[in-house]
Amino acid sequence: MAEHSLQHAYDELQCYTLAHGHPDFIHQHAVDAWIAQQADERTKPIGLTFALVGLYLHVERGFSGRQVQRAHQQLARHKQQWPTLALPKHRGSFSADDVMAAPAGPERDRAIDAWCASVWEPYREQREVVTALLEKNGIQF
Repeated sequence: MAEHSLQHAYDELQCYTLAHGHPDFIHQHAVDAWIAQQADERTKPIGLTFALVGLYLHVERGFSGRQVQRAHQQLARHKQQWPTLALPKHRGSFSADDVMAAPAGPERDRAIDAWCASVWEPYREQREVVTALLEKNGIQF
């Protein structure tokens, strides 16, 4: 998929998730999946760290987007050195384009969850770093 087309799909997805209105705030999941999937050597460590924290909490712990957002806020309160995380070569077989191909509503919402799981899977080797960071910052998961 061309990068421009993926960006367009993600832009449309942002409009969808921001207008969604559900109290779970699924927009957070889309942002985290996008950042982790598109990360490169220019991505700031805090951005990738927050994305992986969000994906871990959502995929493995069932956190809503609102709960992930609160965890991000709690992490941001502490001045700290953010870990440098390895970027896996393959970052999931699902993309923003696949999410937007699903009909709006419950199917698209489930597609966002599938996208998060697809992106988290290759990053699972970073799980210990993520959980240690959460524990260090007193975030209950």
